[in-house]
This record gives sequence, C-alpha cells and structure tokens, in this order.
Amino acid sequence: MQEVIFMPIDINEDGRIPVTVLTGFLGSGKTTLLNRILAEKHGKRIAVIENEFGEIGVDHELVIGADEEVFEMNNGCICCTVRGDLIRILGKLMRQRDRFDYILIETTGMADPGPVIQTFFMDDELRDAFRVDACVTVVDAKHLPLHLDKQEEALEQVAFADVILLNKCDLVSETELESLEARLKSINVRTKLYRSTNAEVPLDAILDVGAFSLDDVLDIDPKFLEPEYPFEWAGVLNLAAESYTVELRSGPDPSMDMALFKLNGAPTSAEGVAPSTERAVRLFAEDYLPLFDGATCVPAEQRYRLETRQPQQTFVLQVENPGLYAMYTEHHPNEFNMKVRRNSSGAIVAPEREAEFKPDHQHDDEVTSVGINIAGDLDGPKLESWLGALLRIQGPDIYRMKGVLSLAGQERRFVFQGVHMLFDGNPGKEWGPNEERKNSLVFIGRYLDRAELEQGFRQCIA
Repeated sequence: MQEVIFMPIDINEDGRIPVTVLTGFLGSGKTTLLNRILAEKHGKRIAVIENEFGEIGVDHELVIGADEEVFEMNNGCICCTVRGDLIRILGKLMRQRDRFDYILIETTGMADPGPVIQTFFMDDELRDAFRVDACVTVVDAKHLPLHLDKQEEALEQVAFADVILLNKCDLVSETELESLEARLKSINVRTKLYRSTNAEVPLDAILDVGAFSLDDVLDIDPKFLEPEYPFEWAGVLNLAAESYTVELRSGPDPSMDMALFKLNGAPTSAEGVAPSTERAVRLFAEDYLPLFDGATCVPAEQRYRLETRQPQQTFVLQVENPGLYAMYTEHHPNEFNMKVRRNSSGAIVAPEREAEFKPDHQHDDEVTSVGINIAGDLDGPKLESWLGALLRIQGPDIYRMKGVLSLAGQERRFVFQGVHMLFDGNPGKEWGPNEERKNSLVFIGRYLDRAELEQGFRQCIA
C-alpha cells in the first residue's frame, strides 16, 4: 500500500541512511519534482515511498520508473491510518540497505508532515538506522493562497519546511510572488526558499542538505515528540477462559475500530499498556474485519470494526486462554458507553490499567476522495465536454484530479492531472496487446457527489 522506487550516494559518517520528506498541498507539483529527481543522472540509489489520499492508486502511473520496485500506500493518509505501513516498509528497507543509500518519502497532499517525521524519533531501531535530512515542501504559487487560511495541512506543511520550493511561478506575477514569499517567511522564517517552474531546481538544494533540526522543530512545537495514534484509549483486561458480551450504544461515529490481543510475557498487571502500543499501531494499519450486531470475535492479531448504527448493539467475545489482554479502541469507550460483561455472571470487567492517547490529527470532513474504475474506451469529445463543464461549475472545490484513461482509437494511455480549473494531460505508455483497457480516475476536494461524478463519467464511454 505504499510505493518505493530503487534508483548510489555516500552513506553518512554515522552510518545512518538520510531521509527526505517531500510534502506539499494537493496539486503543488510533488510528483513532477519526484520525476525530475528520478530522471537526473546523479548516481544516487534512492528508495521512494509514496502515499496517496484516495480509494484507488494512480500515482504509480504518474511516476517514471514505476516498473521498478516502488512502495505505495493508499487508502489513507500517511500521517494517520497507514503510519503502521510506513513503519513496516522502513523495517523491510533496513533489511535491504545494500540496495539503496537514500530514502525519499512523498506524502499525500493532505498530510501533516509532523507525524511522518516523528516516526523516526519514536522507535529506537528506526532512530539508529535513519536520519531525517530535510522536509521539502512544494508550494503552488497560484493556488496556495486559497488554502492557507482554510486547510490546516497546508499551513503545517509550510511551518515544518526546511526547504520550500515555490513552484508554478510562471502562473503568477512578480508582485504576487513577492507577496506570497513574504507570507511564507512570516510563517517559517528559518526555511530556505527557491522559485521554480515545473519543479526545476538543483538537486543539491533539496537532497542531502542536512537541514533538519529537531531542536528547531521543538521550538515550533514543544509537544512534537508526543506521538499521535490511530486510537484514543487502551486498557488491560484480566479475562478468564469463557464467553463475554461487548456492549455498545450508538456514538459520534457509525463504527468503532478495536484491537484485542493477549499480552506477551508474565501475566502481571505491571506489564501495563506501553509495550503493546506499537503492536497496536501495526494492527490499526491492517485491513479491518467488520462486525455487526450479534457477531462473534476472538482475541487475535486483527483490527475489528464494530458497526454501531443501531441505538444499542452487542458482540460476543470468546476467550480460550485466561490471562491479561490489551484492548485498543479508536474512540474512548465512554463515547459509546462501551462495556465488557462476563456471560457467566453478568459482571462488568473493569480494566486493571488504562491509558489515553493523543488522537491523530483530523482532516477537514468536507474534503473527501472519490475514486472511479471503469473498463472500456472513452469517447474523447464527450470526455472533454464533461470535464469542461465540471471544472467550470465545481473547479474551485476540486483541489486535485488525476487519472489514467483509455481513449477510443488511441494506442497509449492518456495520463492527466488537474488542480482546480487547470488541466494537463499527456500520452502514457502503450496498452499491451492482451491488456484490459480501463479507466481510473480520482477526485479530491470539497462537497464531492460520488453518484453524480460516476454517472457523468460513465456517460463518456464510447
């Protein structure tokens, strides 16, 4: 679910592998910069980790060299639900370090880079293996002013930047550029700022620059090293070998994710919660198993999604081995009046120890992603007419649009990207003789109507 391209660089004197975090709001030009880095003859062996905010992944089609090994994470934001994926991939790379000397992480445009950087300081093994070199933020000179006051992620990306690439300078005037530069410097006075068009920048300005300083980050955010988690509560339950009922009432969300597993080591309450937390982070990055009213679950290396769409629902918990178990829940149990009750006596099982966690950052609920996959060929004129009308009406609310399409009569894929009302498309690689021709399209923005978008797109089929 996350991508890495292997592309030599000298390893640092302390033996740690340098890491560049490449961030920037939707449509700023991160993928263009990534392609430029991969195309340069710099002799570096780079492992590229990609993250997409969306239901389907198309970025691998937009990155040159995607036939090489690329780690791609989609179905979530790298700073939220897929952080466990990042930890796993970094662990894999540590075992393959003879194949590369540098790591570049391209985040989704909706990512707060703080938790991504934080990952390298919260785990001793990762801290000893990797060194954060710089956070590079790509800025869309034309559209960023629209987002700075509305989207917290855009502001965080600028605030954390060691290097800012002020991109798409050809789309605005010198006066607008100077005004935006002054505003960026007012947000982050320590950053180095470069202007660019089509992400053209000397690579020695963004790679292996040694610009990241943990002390500077702590000056900005004293709580930076307090981790964010995909869960808000954990408890240690002493469970006998019997059947239990897990009771929940409807809460603030239509579901609640939960992980429940047996603690390792001696069964003493002194074991506490902390040793199992990173284990839970990894489980919350896995696919969930939905449970509906009356369903049965067992302690396992599994993330369960408890559906809570009714006023009250119960689930059966079957425990075979007595001992101490760690329970992690997406929300605090009090929000759902959640209880674990012994079926033999009806007694409520209270946690022997419990902990609350700083929840991960929340995205604007109005910003969503709609992914569409349709087989077949598209009628070019119909597609052009539909997209034109869509952008005229909804352009301001469409932060990002990208896709890989099959146009009737064309031997090559049509690869396109759009930002608000700007649209750019080019031929991609050829369709294989026995390859199914299909279309993948992703919208990211505010107030997106999934049914309306899919219906309009389907009407473009030839």
